[in-house]
Amino acid sequence: METMPTAVSLFSGCGGSDYGLMQAGFDVVMANDVLPYARDVYAANFHDSNYILGDIQEIRRFPSADLLVGCYPCQGFSQGGIRKPSDIRNYLYREFDRALRQIRPKAFVVENVSGMLRADYEHLFRAQLTRFRTAGYRVTSSILNAEDFGVAQERRRLFFVGIRSDLDVRYRFPGPTHGIGENLLPFRSIRDAIGDLPTWPEGEFHTEPFHWYYMSRNRYRDWMEQAPTVVATARHVSLHPLSPCLVRMGPDHWAFSSNEPARRFSYRECARLQGFPDSWRMPETFPLKEKYKVIGNAVPPPLFESVVRAIPPVW
Repeated sequence: METMPTAVSLFSGCGGSDYGLMQAGFDVVMANDVLPYARDVYAANFHDSNYILGDIQEIRRFPSADLLVGCYPCQGFSQGGIRKPSDIRNYLYREFDRALRQIRPKAFVVENVSGMLRADYEHLFRAQLTRFRTAGYRVTSSILNAEDFGVAQERRRLFFVGIRSDLDVRYRFPGPTHGIGENLLPFRSIRDAIGDLPTWPEGEFHTEPFHWYYMSRNRYRDWMEQAPTVVATARHVSLHPLSPCLVRMGPDHWAFSSNEPARRFSYRECARLQGFPDSWRMPETFPLKEKYKVIGNAVPPPLFESVVRAIPPVW
C-alpha cells in the first residue's frame, strides 16, 4: 500500500489550509495555533489530529514531514484595519523559518495577504525570500485570487512556494480553473454558494447596527457576483444580497437604496463562501464573533488544494 506524503501545518487556524492538504492527498501529522476555538473547530472535523494549542515560540521540536505549510498572522500588513509596520505579528515568519530549517521538508507553502507587497512592507517580503532561500530552497511567489479556483469570493492572497534545492525542481503556480474563456469553468457566484440556505437564519448572523465605518465603503454584491473578501471581524462582514444595494453619497459615504430589511452574511454562509464543505462542523460552545473570526481567518480550501497539487511529485 502506497504511503501518503506527510505535512506539518503551522498557524493552522480552524483548518482551511489543512482540509485542502488532505483533499490533495496529505497526512497532516501536526497542526498548531493559539486560538482555543480554532482548535475546537479543527478537532470537530479532523478527529485524529495532533493539534498543539499554544504559542509556536514555545514549540522546540517539530516532527519530520515531506511538506511544511504556514499561514502566519497578517494583521500587521492587512489591507483592512490599521497597518502597523512594527506589529510583532509581521515577524512570525522567523518562527516558520526555524521550523523549516529543523524539519528540512522537500517543499513548503506559505499563504499571506497581498498587502505584504505594498512598498512600505517590501523589506519584510524580501526578508522572507532571503531566509527561505538561504535555508536551501528554490522559492517562487505569486498573488492568486480565490475566485479563479472555484471560490465564490474575491480574495487575493500572496503565496510563497519553495522546493528544496537539492531536488533540482522548480515550482509553477497553477493557472485558473474558473473564469471567462475557453477551457474554464464559470465563476462561482454567491447564489451558487448559498442560494439554498435559509433567508433569515436567526442567531447565525451579526445584528449590530451598520455604523459609519461600515457605511464608508460598498459592502454589497448581487446574487450573480462573487462576494467581497470574507473578513474575520463580525461587524464588518459584507451584506447578504437580499439586502438593498448601496448607493454612493459622497467620499467614504454609502447609503441603502431603500428601507427594506438588510443583514450581514451569516457565519455558515461565510464558510460556504470560503469553500468549506457542507459537512464542516462548528461547535456551539463559543460566541458568534468567534465563529466569524476563525472562518474569516481561514484559507479557502479549494485555493490551497490547487496550490499544493501543483507541486511536482517529489514525495
